[in-house]
Amino acid sequence: MDFGKLIRDAISKLSGKVIDESSIRSLVKDIQKALLMADVNVNIVRDISKRIEERALKEKPLPGMTMNEHVAKIVYDELVNIMGKGRTLDLKKQKIMLCGLYGSGKTSTVGKLARYFMKRGLTVSAICCDTSRPAAYEQLKQISEKVGFEFYGEKNLDSWKIVENGLKKVKGDVVIVDTSGRSALDKELIEELKKVNDYLNPDERILVVSADIGQIAKKQAEEFNNAIGITGIIVTKMDGSGKGGGAISSCAATGSKILFIGTGEKMDDLEEFNPEKYVGRLLGIPDFESLIKKMKEVGVEKKEMKGELDIETFYDQLKSMKKMGPLRSIAQSIGLIDLPKELIEESEENMKKYESIILSMTKEERKNPELVLKNNKRIDRISMGSGVKREDEKENERERRGYKNYRRTSGGDTRK
Repeated sequence: MDFGKLIRDAISKLSGKVIDESSIRSLVKDIQKALLMADVNVNIVRDISKRIEERALKEKPLPGMTMNEHVAKIVYDELVNIMGKGRTLDLKKQKIMLCGLYGSGKTSTVGKLARYFMKRGLTVSAICCDTSRPAAYEQLKQISEKVGFEFYGEKNLDSWKIVENGLKKVKGDVVIVDTSGRSALDKELIEELKKVNDYLNPDERILVVSADIGQIAKKQAEEFNNAIGITGIIVTKMDGSGKGGGAISSCAATGSKILFIGTGEKMDDLEEFNPEKYVGRLLGIPDFESLIKKMKEVGVEKKEMKGELDIETFYDQLKSMKKMGPLRSIAQSIGLIDLPKELIEESEENMKKYESIILSMTKEERKNPELVLKNNKRIDRISMGSGVKREDEKENERERRGYKNYRRTSGGDTRK
């Protein structure tokens, strides 16, 4: 069960009830269950439960706030508290050392981090000195070609020697070094990391941990910190793990600062960690600030709609939406947190289908869709080019025409 949904369900049970000692204790039990299922440390669970119960029974709501809203705010405050405080990386010339165990998503994170800096105007170089995993070199090289940053690596050399050689050749403002991993932090890995650290002298030493390891993240953070001195943490695989809260709260318990959370497989799926926004998302609170920020990043601007909405305009909107990230993430930003997975997947499939159809149309057809509806040969050509059945193509046009009619009747048509 999803961690956030369990918390939301627990709070929603208060709706319509008299808020008394019994209902508060029932809420606290449900929250305890949700936190434990998310693999949050039992001591942390005990402490937050005690604080929620005490505050809910003793504190009075602010003026204009209902008791239900008051209790929900207390839960929000305490969850933010256990997630710790995040921190952001400076946008400057720097050297960054990434470390982590097997399965943490460290090499993919190099690409995501590079993309993060590049979107903000800095050039990036990556050095692969992961000599323990044979596929690491090729994987990072492919990622560098896809994202567009400089790559350096050598095979059959000691990792610190690769770093030494690489630093003489790479030219990026930000240099990211992908280090070796292991199944566990053993003496051999510690020695290797220390040597890389000495040769690199990094500005940042970042630990990458997977969300699905839960509270074991605390042990990893402590061990890596003792070995080389961790300056920040990136928690990956936050898109599919119910134990993300456990990993984040466990890292926070060590005093380590969370820098980013990985929310998907794409290179743009890396978010600056903000505990308030993270907990707000768990509770289904709209995050319009992040949505607007995403819109600005991909260049989506409010444009005056003149005349009819044609397929060319629709295609532009479709491309902009894709740049903003997964549909589920966009829905969460406006508070639609519990949309069925099947509905999201169906909508994403439809978006892919629409794009294929549009790309198989001529510019003339996009500007004047009536040409398609009146010509079976055009429909057959588009169907063959897009791999979409004729019936689906006709349904796509019906939906477009329905939207056009809606704009007319709702006052959205700007024609005089």
